[in-house]
Order: sequence, then C-alpha cells, then structure tokens
Amino acid sequence: MVFTADADGRCEVFTWDAGTRRARRVTDRPGGTLHGAIDADAHVWWFAEDARGVGHWRFQPFTGGSDLPGLTGVPDGTARGLAVTGGATAAVGIGLDDSTTVRVGPRGGPGREVTRVDGAVSLTGLTPAGDLLVLSRAADSPRAVTLLTTTGAEVAVLPGDGPHGRLWALGFTPAGVHTTLLLVREHEDRYLLATWTAATGALTHAWCALDTQFTARWYPDGRSALIRQDRHGRSLLHRADFARRTLEPVPAPPGTLLDAAPHPGGDLHTLWTDSSHPPRMTSTVGTPLPPLGTVEGRVPGTLRDLRTPGPDGPVHTLLSLPESGRAPYPAVFLVHGGPADHDRDAYDGTVHSLVASGFAVARVNYRGSTGYGPRWQRAHRDGVGHTQVADLAAVHADLTARRLIRPDATGLWGSSWGGYLVLLALGTRPGLWRAGVAVKPVADYAAAHAVAAPALRALDERLFGGTPEQVPDAYAHSSPIRYADRVRDPLLVVAATHDTKCPAAQVRSYLAALDEAGARHESLWLDTGHDGYDGADHVNVLRRAVLFLDQRLRGTTRTTPPRRPAPSGAGSAHHTVKH
Repeated sequence: MVFTADADGRCEVFTWDAGTRRARRVTDRPGGTLHGAIDADAHVWWFAEDARGVGHWRFQPFTGGSDLPGLTGVPDGTARGLAVTGGATAAVGIGLDDSTTVRVGPRGGPGREVTRVDGAVSLTGLTPAGDLLVLSRAADSPRAVTLLTTTGAEVAVLPGDGPHGRLWALGFTPAGVHTTLLLVREHEDRYLLATWTAATGALTHAWCALDTQFTARWYPDGRSALIRQDRHGRSLLHRADFARRTLEPVPAPPGTLLDAAPHPGGDLHTLWTDSSHPPRMTSTVGTPLPPLGTVEGRVPGTLRDLRTPGPDGPVHTLLSLPESGRAPYPAVFLVHGGPADHDRDAYDGTVHSLVASGFAVARVNYRGSTGYGPRWQRAHRDGVGHTQVADLAAVHADLTARRLIRPDATGLWGSSWGGYLVLLALGTRPGLWRAGVAVKPVADYAAAHAVAAPALRALDERLFGGTPEQVPDAYAHSSPIRYADRVRDPLLVVAATHDTKCPAAQVRSYLAALDEAGARHESLWLDTGHDGYDGADHVNVLRRAVLFLDQRLRGTTRTTPPRRPAPSGAGSAHHTVKH
C-alpha cells in the first residue's frame, strides 16, 4: 500500500509492505507531498506540486528506483484526477487556468489529449480495460457525469440538474466484472445509490437511500458496495448488495472513519479516529498495517454533544471542555470551512492545544454543513454567510445560558471559508465575540471571485446564484469588507502571498479598511499557497494564534510586540486548510 504521513515535520508519501512489515519513504520535497497513489502493478505515484498547487504526476517502482514522469508531454497544472489500469494505461486530468485537459497514454510514455473542456472538471475513473473514462462536473449541472471513450467519443451524459437531482460519480467495477459505474444521487431529502451500464443507462436504487451524505466503493467481487456515511458528526458503514437489494450495517467503532476499503478475503481496512484518539489504521483480519505518528499520553478534555434550537432544526455542536477548572470557561468557537464540510468527532490538533490551554472549544455544524441532509445544506435563508453567523450567535447564547462559557472571554477561529465567517461575524455582530483569528480568509467576495481558481469561482456562483456582475448586491451583502468599519474586537489575520483560493490582494484591501477604521488587528503574511503540508509551519501559526487568543481573552501579558501588516506579504509560517 501507499500512505502519506509525517516525515521530519512534513507530509510525505511512503510505501508499506505488509509481508515484511516495512515502510519506505518515497518523496522528499521541500514543501511536502500529499497526493499519492498505487497502481495495479504496484508502481507508486505522487503529484509534485509547487506552493500554488501547480505540478505534474510522477512514479517509481514499489521497491524504489528512478523517478519518472507519469506521462510525458503533459503541461504542468493542478491535479484533477489520476487513474491507472493493470495494463499500465494511465489517464490524468490537469487544470490549466480556465480549462481542463485529460491525457491518456502508456505509463511513463507520451500523453495523448482525449479532451479539453472549459472550467473545472475532474477525472473520476478509468475502466480496468482502459477503454472508458468518466469525467465529473458540478453535481447540479446538466453534464454532471460524462462518459467518454479514450478516443474522445461521448458515450453518455448524465445530468444532475433535472428532476432526479444532483449526481456524483464514484468509480468503475474491478477487473473481471461487467463494467458498471457507481454513482450517488441526491433526490428530494435523501441520498441514493445509483449505477450506470451501457445496457441499462443510469439506474437509481431506491432500496438504498440514506438521509445524509455518503460515499461508496466496490467490494472486490463487484457485486456489492461499501458505503461510508457521514451522519451528525460521526461515521456509519453499510454494505449494499445489488443482487439481494439489501442494505446491512457493517460494524464500526463510534467516531469518524476517514477512509474504509474492502479487500479480498473479507478484510476491511479503516482509518479511524475520534476526538480523543489521533487517526489509526485497522484491519478486521489482522493484516499488519503501518503505525502512524501519535500523541504521547492521553488527549485532554471531555466531549459533549449539544443541540441548539433553530429555524431550520437544531444546530449540533461538538463541545470540548477542559478537565481542570470550573465552568463557565473561556472559550473558542473553532469554525469549519467548506462550506460543504462539517466538524466531526475526530482528533484535531488545534482542539487539543486549546483545551490543554484551558479553553472550551465549540465546533458548530451550522446550516450549510454536510452530514445533516440536503435541506440543511441548502438552508441560506439569511443570505450567504449571514445564516451561518446567525447559527454561531445562537449557539453562543445557548452555551452562555447553560453557564458553560464566559461571554466576556469567547473568541472565534476559522480557516478559509471558516476564516471568512470569522471576519463576517466580527463585522456584523461587534462585541459578541471578544477576539478573532482568520486564517487565509475570503475578505472581499467580489474581488476574490475575480482572480480565484475556476473551481472556486464556480462555487461562488452556485452559492450566490450568479457572478458579481449579475448579482452585485448579494456579493456586497455577504462580503466582510463591507463591515470592516464596524469591527471592534481584536483580530489576527493570517494570509498567504501565493493563495489562489483566497487571494492575497483582497486580504490586503480588507486590512487597509481595518487600518482606516482604526480597528485593532495584527497580521501574519506567509510565503505559501492556500494548501501546504509542512507541519512546522502549521505549528508556527498555531502558536501565534493560541497566544493571541490567550492575551485577548484572558489578559495574559504580551511578551512580544504585535506584528504589523507586511505590504509585500513577507513571512515564513504556513497552515494547512480546506476550502
């Protein structure tokens, strides 16, 4: 197998041989490496990218050897999919500014362009025979899923914007099984398993319907699928048997399964965690799996699930409390990004650091979060951002009323879209939270849209119902820069000079607006992109943010002067985030 793990403070790609119980480090790159894969011939693949996420695929034999380009003649771009067959045919999707190219060829040989399409498209799969590709666009688009031959001929186009609902492609059946594509369909307030074959077209299996988001992958026999469901901050496993038309639970410990993969012989490999345990790999039949780096000793804190009444249903909060001291506690609302994401009962180093420092930590799955069904994810009755801030404020009031947190010592901390919500909350509800940390945020939605990566622009347009030119009032209403002159609470902004998701220029404009308004703020500029895999840089940002919140919320004496905004974006720290 191939896995990614810590290597001297950076994320890098490793191999693992269960027979010898030995791991081998494959990559050693200054910025770290996250995207890795292994093909049917046991070649190891990784994406060699720069700080902007631009790069290309490379590979080497499982036992080591020279690094080679996955396909030659392919321009560098962003990673939009990799698939390799047992016959050594490779297919890659590469993002090139406002288009996507899909190339196919023999592993290590020339990559022939199969298609080039406008916008952000991902290569989702390649049949084991190497004769059919599947491409995915936005799940609610008229071309949500497209099947092509490797000569570029369209075989089928499956819409996601019609009466049958949004649609996602997951992958083809294993080798030796009749070619079937696994799909997930959102219909009304449910998610259903679906399949496609050339003979039947797309079929939705009403007997396999769940109330919250899930993903799935084929069992080795190709006759059933393992479903991993995200539900209310935790994971559930199910086995869907297509011949028997049954959906049965698969035993799994409470917490979160970050991944689960069935193997021959009835073996099930999982990557499991909960709030008290860092991720660990498990095998149901005792296959030796690599030990992962872990935290020494017991993780501090106790976890409570709380639900706050709201206009579209209860808002679920994962509340971690310190083990020392007495309630009410100084607290930090750790705001997740996405917006199509959610907080889980999973280990989080930031939660660990804050709880160990004596803070309560509230992780709120506000409206728009995944894991609570389609209606919850679509609920934006107060406008983009404002709906989520309203939920954060409601939970703040609830925890205050329960005397669990101190309202005079409660702050916000978020990254990417979570950082955006921090800025919007401090500007629209000044004084409710007493400090904020916004890491690589959206600060001016219209300005960010103008220069962001294509996939992010498409996300903005789905959220707002159009471009800034088409619906300018909606963008203005939801942009933190509009409310910068109302910020009254201390704010730490972390931004990155090479960020293509939350670009630097719009953050600089926001900081200038804070300066003009005389708002108290500090900034930390990083010479990185939006994403990165260097643990030492993450720790630098973590330390700065925890100290900032400690000083602002508990009055700890400052030992160093605040850092002023750097006009050119100089800096050295980095934080891994999701958008």
